[in-house]
Amino acid sequence: MAQNDKIQLFENKRIRTAWDEEKEEWYFSIVDVVAVLTDQPDQRHAAKYWSVLKTRLKKEGSELTTNCSQLKMRSADGKRYNTDVADTEQLLRLIQSIPSPKAEPFKLWLAQVGRERIEETIDPELTIERALETYLKKGYTREWINQRLQAIQVRKELTDEWDARGVQKGVEYAILTDEISRAWSGMSTRQYKNLKGLKKENLRDNMTNKELVLNMLAELSTKEISEAQNPATFDDHMDIARRGGNVAKEARLRLEQETGKPVVTPLNAKHILGLDNGKPLSETEKTE
Repeated sequence: MAQNDKIQLFENKRIRTAWDEEKEEWYFSIVDVVAVLTDQPDQRHAAKYWSVLKTRLKKEGSELTTNCSQLKMRSADGKRYNTDVADTEQLLRLIQSIPSPKAEPFKLWLAQVGRERIEETIDPELTIERALETYLKKGYTREWINQRLQAIQVRKELTDEWDARGVQKGVEYAILTDEISRAWSGMSTRQYKNLKGLKKENLRDNMTNKELVLNMLAELSTKEISEAQNPATFDDHMDIARRGGNVAKEARLRLEQETGKPVVTPLNAKHILGLDNGKPLSETEKTE
């Protein structure tokens, strides 16, 4: 199965999903859906609810539990574990077994998710438009969002280059990304997140405009060098990741010398959106 993971939001609650390119079908984490429909306080309680429901359905002779698949999905600790999943049809049947006032809104949401995927396949620009809408709803400015969307495109071009050259998704992607980060910012991804007080949050969603631009330059440079050098081994990719990151490092050091201000800062989304004191940063402050 060619799996493409994505976090979907239902009423601001996270639901892990995976798109099967071959079957052209969404698969949804059942535990996440149960958590949403039953207002469970955490994953542990949701998993217990699903375990009890699964046992009951088996006793009733339901084929639903035997037909459900398992996929490796990312957990809260960042690792991937086998997770019970259901496609749209299976999920609609499962919802009938869960008394919830959210059942009908959730069915409408399911239909929307499926329709949007079909529309995005036909017109990829809709993916960008929907990402724009999501960030606007979170409170980001259009200026920041434009940078973020460009960064997403640059990142995709880099991972496409890695994929074409046989770099393995997951661990190898993470190692190379860390190497790029160390080269331009002086920190690994984990160290960078620690600086900003982040745990599970996305690092790029918590970067200032300047940080986004330089991270983008580092990844763009890595992709361009890779295309020019045709790396044959993982060590070659590591070397290119360092060189690409160093291009952005030189730009960072020059900018810091000219302005007297550090590029990499502890500022995160709470500061950028003003969630810590109710006052968002100005555009000038965001670039500082």
